[in-house]
Amino acid sequence: MLINAALIGLGSVNRNLLTILATKAAVLRRDHGIGFRIVLVADSRGVAVDPAGFDPAGLVAHKAAGGSTADLAGFRGAVPVESLLDGVDLVFEASPVDLRTGGPGLALARAALGRGISVVLANKGPVVLAFRELHETAARSGARLKYSATVCGGLPVLNIGRRDMIAGEIRTLRGVFNATTNFILDQMATGIAYGDALAEAQRRGIAEADPSLDVEGWDTANKLLIIANSLLGADIALADIAVTGIAGVTQESLAAEAARGNVIRLVASAEAGRYAVAPLALPAADFLAQCRGWEMAVEMHTDIYGISYHKLWEREPTPTAASMLRDAVHIFADRGTL
Repeated sequence: MLINAALIGLGSVNRNLLTILATKAAVLRRDHGIGFRIVLVADSRGVAVDPAGFDPAGLVAHKAAGGSTADLAGFRGAVPVESLLDGVDLVFEASPVDLRTGGPGLALARAALGRGISVVLANKGPVVLAFRELHETAARSGARLKYSATVCGGLPVLNIGRRDMIAGEIRTLRGVFNATTNFILDQMATGIAYGDALAEAQRRGIAEADPSLDVEGWDTANKLLIIANSLLGADIALADIAVTGIAGVTQESLAAEAARGNVIRLVASAEAGRYAVAPLALPAADFLAQCRGWEMAVEMHTDIYGISYHKLWEREPTPTAASMLRDAVHIFADRGTL
């Protein structure tokens, strides 16, 4: 089966996805009987289309050399992608997150799903702002919507809950979902000031130039919302989550908790219909307390599957890109029976 795919965004996630598609093409054919042909590419300059397919490795090299879609054969200009979806089976959407309006990513997801075209998201904006709407649109058209890459990159949180806990109920969920705050708290615990720790995170490329989504807790809250709506039977918005970031955590409070044998982590929690993100002092032996630096983790307490603990170390975007590929294979190989 050859899938015609549109690639939205040429940032680090989709460039890594292209590399995976190039290096794993034989594996995908052998193990799943599937291949992906990139027939549309979009970035900030515009959209390029080639029905014969762009070479994935060639696109990566082109971008690394400073190129853009404007330099590609088949460049159509800065036009809406949804006007060029004829012949497309799947959209890989990894454009910049817009949590105010959803931006072009939400508009494209609506249009593609409405036409029966499946969508794989790394951009969490559409499912944060329009979770129910997009699922209802997909159900009407027969398209598939998957977004495991929006929650903790390569850590398969959504797959574990949806596919591996059949008939189970997740009664309590806790997690550390943001590596930037984890890094900052670890640095502060060694005596480095908050501002210096943040600057170092930015220098290393962990934190954005505007780190407010991370340090104020909203990135974690977005992921908690997606998990709650996907796995816990919730129907919540961000306003239903109590959110506190790490700005109030001081070196003194970290040292005081360390003297008590505790570690402070920014923890997302869901229990009995209550949803929160806040810095918590955890015993040093606690699973989440041992989530350090680049790590993310989730803990699930269930009725019939016991308590499960899952952790991921992810310093670069390859696992997130791999999650997009995993979603796509689950959509098309054996029509989702994997």
